[in-house]
Amino acid sequence: MAVIALKGGSGKTTVATHLALAAHLRDVDVMLVDIDPQRSAQSVLSAREGGGPAYVASSGGELMAAKFAALGLGKQLLVIDTAAGAVEDVSEAIVLADLAVLVARPTLLDLAGLAPTLGIVRRLGKPAVVVVNQAPVAQETERAIAGLVPPWPQLLPPLVLERLVPDAVMRSALIAESPSVPLSYLSEPAPVLDVPSDLNASYVQLSTGYEAEAKVARECSWRVISLGGDHLWTLTHPRDVAHALRDAVSAIE
Repeated sequence: MAVIALKGGSGKTTVATHLALAAHLRDVDVMLVDIDPQRSAQSVLSAREGGGPAYVASSGGELMAAKFAALGLGKQLLVIDTAAGAVEDVSEAIVLADLAVLVARPTLLDLAGLAPTLGIVRRLGKPAVVVVNQAPVAQETERAIAGLVPPWPQLLPPLVLERLVPDAVMRSALIAESPSVPLSYLSEPAPVLDVPSDLNASYVQLSTGYEAEAKVARECSWRVISLGGDHLWTLTHPRDVAHALRDAVSAIE
């Protein structure tokens, strides 16, 4: 297994060392070959108290010998920590490996360095995986940990909010002001109102989605003012809603 990152600072050695340690802790007889001139993997493993994976410092030109040595020792897994920017050594490691593990951060420079490595892997016909390292935690994950539901505009299918709120500035303000709510909010039963049958009232129906409520209002002999819009008309058509509310109040005065 060759762990590769042409761009330095991506956490390549951390990934390689942890792969070797994880294999060792699962009773896999593993050896790590450190061909990075910084020898960071060797330094970490040599400082480890107690047992750990075998390790050896080497170079790209000596990888074949290291592989044969590992086979002779009956090793089940060989992890190669390659050197950043050393294309020839990386190519040699890919040739000898059964799997290339490409490590990159979600930055433009790291992704630019990833492209040529992918080209080498594909030309050699080797299987590969990409590890996106040091990625920021998604807001959705943070909310889930905190027991929060994402703001409701994020739950709408694509383009629906654009149709409901065509104005881009207004839409951005709506998204910014929409809070996350506790998960318990969704399971909280809505209160049932005991409305007197002789109550003098009016009902403003924003859209056909509220037809059931409008039907109840009619059964109570209330005046129903239907706008034929949607539930965001209070934001997108405030004048129409204000006029409807004025007429609704006038009807009960």
